[in-house]
Amino acid sequence: MKKKFKCSCGYVHDGDAPPAVCPKCGAPAEKFTALDDNAANLVERSRRTNMLHAHVIDLARQIERACKDGIQDNLDPGCVDVFQKSLQACYVMMKLSMTELQGHMNKGKWG
Repeated sequence: MKKKFKCSCGYVHDGDAPPAVCPKCGAPAEKFTALDDNAANLVERSRRTNMLHAHVIDLARQIERACKDGIQDNLDPGCVDVFQKSLQACYVMMKLSMTELQGHMNKGKWG
């Protein structure tokens, strides 16, 4: 795993040394601090978990589109009912992951 350096603005850089200038805020390399192994590992784990939440959100959006198509198709009341219930379930799934990501951002677990 490459070393990780965190800027005072929160940007995390992966590499052997901090960048000369922060890509986010323009701060010089001196504004970066090297993360210890525990903090660097948490960044890696957070990145993976955040990617998984983003994937769940994307899948929920796909389910949302399929359910809306099914409701519009209106084959019969049973089908429409299933699509409406599935649509509501995918909204909950999507909102749960969105809420968790917001919590990660608030805690600085984004990386």
